[in-house]
Amino acid sequence: MKHLLSLETLSRADIEYILSSSTKVKKDRGRGESKPLAGQVWALIFSKSSTRTRVSFEVGIRELGGQPLFLNSSDIQLGRGEPIKDTARVMGRMIHGAIIRTYAQADVEEFACYSGLPTINALTDAEHPCQILTDIFTYQEKRGPIRGKKVAFFGDGACNVPASWIFAAAKLGFELRIAAPKKFQPAAKLLRRAGGKIICTADVHAAAKGADLLYTDVWVSMGKESESAQRLRALAGYQLNEKLVKLAKKNALVMHCLPAYRGKEIDAKTFEANAQTIFDQAENRLHCQKAILRWIVK
Repeated sequence: MKHLLSLETLSRADIEYILSSSTKVKKDRGRGESKPLAGQVWALIFSKSSTRTRVSFEVGIRELGGQPLFLNSSDIQLGRGEPIKDTARVMGRMIHGAIIRTYAQADVEEFACYSGLPTINALTDAEHPCQILTDIFTYQEKRGPIRGKKVAFFGDGACNVPASWIFAAAKLGFELRIAAPKKFQPAAKLLRRAGGKIICTADVHAAAKGADLLYTDVWVSMGKESESAQRLRALAGYQLNEKLVKLAKKNALVMHCLPAYRGKEIDAKTFEANAQTIFDQAENRLHCQKAILRWIVK
């Protein structure tokens, strides 16, 4: 049985299969594509709010012939303290797969262990694998293979999105530069575990220079709202803006996984100048996640 719990544990071969399949899935949408989820019900168990993740998975499951069952944690007994392993064992007798968006990585892993269901990590505090697979697919769709390229991430480098970028860089052979204050750089233990060419710096200009892809994310992730004022002060110098874009390669892409807070992690002018890429990136969540679902049941 397959799961997508982390990019750390996903093989390079499987990553490349999902990326190549995403191209075909996008091309074939609405053209008599096969329905590998026909007769299946997939639960979306979300403890964190969502726009792109929920819509893309619900639509994707339906287009592949299945039925999505959305369950907010407050709608089920998880919200009242039922152990995740008990919820998992019940679900495993009734549905065909699960997509989980929550806080603890351990919860997704425990669900996969006890449910006996193919399980997809749709975001935890530790990783956001579906997002980064989509981002790489988007880059390669527009610029060709990412291997050997330079990706620069600006902002909070110690959260789930850069963590998944780190594992992807090590597996796919591109350079990742993380520009963040020392306090917001990834843990040394994670970097040692991942390997690859990862450069952490407090110098935004050094990170941007000659980059093929410039990337940012929100500075205040879900669950970090109490730290909002402190984070905004600490990260104020790490905004993705026109000055940094000018330091990158002439045809560099600018990406943001959304939602975007203009004037904070990215300035409004830079966002709007690159809106086509950013919203192509958002659309590609659907195509890439359909490719993930196809991979997981094949």
